[in-house]
Amino acid sequence: MDICLTSLSDPVLAGFDTIIDARSPQEFAEDHLPGAINLPVLSDEERAQVGTIYKQISPFDARKLGGAMVAANAARHIAGPLAGFGGGWRPLIYCWRGGQRSGAFATILAQIGWRVGRVEGGYKAWRALVVQRVQHTPIGSAVVVLDGNTGSAKTEILHRLAARGHQFLDLEGLANHRGSLFGAMPGGQPSQKLFESRLAVALEALDPARPLLVEAESSRIGDLNLPRVIWQAIIAAPRLHLAVPIQARAAYTARAYAESCADPEGVARIVNLLRPLHPADRIKDWFRRIDAADWTGLSEGLMRDHYDPRYEKHRMRHDDGRGPVVALENLDDLDSAASAVEGALARL
Repeated sequence: MDICLTSLSDPVLAGFDTIIDARSPQEFAEDHLPGAINLPVLSDEERAQVGTIYKQISPFDARKLGGAMVAANAARHIAGPLAGFGGGWRPLIYCWRGGQRSGAFATILAQIGWRVGRVEGGYKAWRALVVQRVQHTPIGSAVVVLDGNTGSAKTEILHRLAARGHQFLDLEGLANHRGSLFGAMPGGQPSQKLFESRLAVALEALDPARPLLVEAESSRIGDLNLPRVIWQAIIAAPRLHLAVPIQARAAYTARAYAESCADPEGVARIVNLLRPLHPADRIKDWFRRIDAADWTGLSEGLMRDHYDPRYEKHRMRHDDGRGPVVALENLDDLDSAASAVEGALARL
């Protein structure tokens, strides 16, 4: 039974027990349907081998070899990950275009007696829905941007507001990156396509009747680009500004980036990348602070001479300066800071 997806939250998906991505592991890692498991009928190496034979020898020879590989891999999956499923189990299978790989696997599973569905158009159909959502479909909610210089605890404050029931789109969480030179997170960033899929699903789940809070971002988070719809919404939205003294921001950053501070050599490598942008004496001072484990002093120096000037230039391009300001003396009590932001939001 072929399934035609009409939206990213198509209720038809809920009618299946397991979504199976039959593509190769490399294809799966780049992007996949939410919740899918990878049971490849061709490995990365096998897929390359079959493709080479198809081009250099003949399509028939490629299909014959591919068929043998698919059968062997399907048998391995049935005897392994699928061995515990009973007769009522309903899988939904897809491959790149809903063609030979998913079709062959679905046929074998159907012969066993399972009621198998197959995504019409495969992953490409899903990807088309994602692109439409993140590149061409405006956000229905009224967007409000929380702005503030580096170290203002914007992300933490927004998470506290989300816990109180506010609608929040966590772009840095979806990108698995904190949006700065030192923002790398364990596990690394997803691919651009996987980031867009996660973002599209999050956008689909929003309530258009409620305001949407987002953090002020540049057009890139780490190595990932913000899609057109999100970036246009950020630069057009009203802004609420956090005004926090640099000393308080530096102290907060030293606490928040404790895992980075535990790797002085890693910090030094990143600071070394800034040599072309700053005077030698300034770079030397930053390295002295690394050697002395003066993380608060290093944070303050980086903010004053690197982050803040660049943030102001970015702000001048995209902010009319008329948004309300929330002044915070320190960031020791983020619940109180969230309450102050909440009050300002009520006055927007």
